[in-house]
Amino acid sequence: MNADHDITGRFEFHCTRELILRLRPDTDLVESLTKLARDEGIEAATFTAIGALKEGRLGYYDQIGQYYWKIRIDSRYELASCVGNISLKDGEPFVHAHAVVSNEKGETRAGHLLEGIVFAVEVHLRQLEGPRLERKYDEPTALMLWTTE
Repeated sequence: MNADHDITGRFEFHCTRELILRLRPDTDLVESLTKLARDEGIEAATFTAIGALKEGRLGYYDQIGQYYWKIRIDSRYELASCVGNISLKDGEPFVHAHAVVSNEKGETRAGHLLEGIVFAVEVHLRQLEGPRLERKYDEPTALMLWTTE
């Protein structure tokens, strides 16, 4: 592979197990996956989820101000798409997810999933093995981004 490209980090992993999960109603999607990762010793994973949420909060990262705008989802929405990953932050499992939700009119909202209270959610999680994938502060973006150092 040509080392002269636009990638600032490359980490190689292999999938060691796949879990198909159905989350309990009235739980928080992000908290449920964080707890699962902690209980099962999952330090790196990717996941997708679909279903429906009763309520939640999305975030939009303001690149200029370097902070998250919070978007309240205060009614029932279809979880049309949710993708994310699990890595370590300060030595603990950290769930990073983005979601697209839609209302009864098909209108969508999307962003970083901060909270999602489950009505019915199914998750496909792929546990990964490889180097220790930890989030560290990145000065240019003011975000916690992946590193293996």
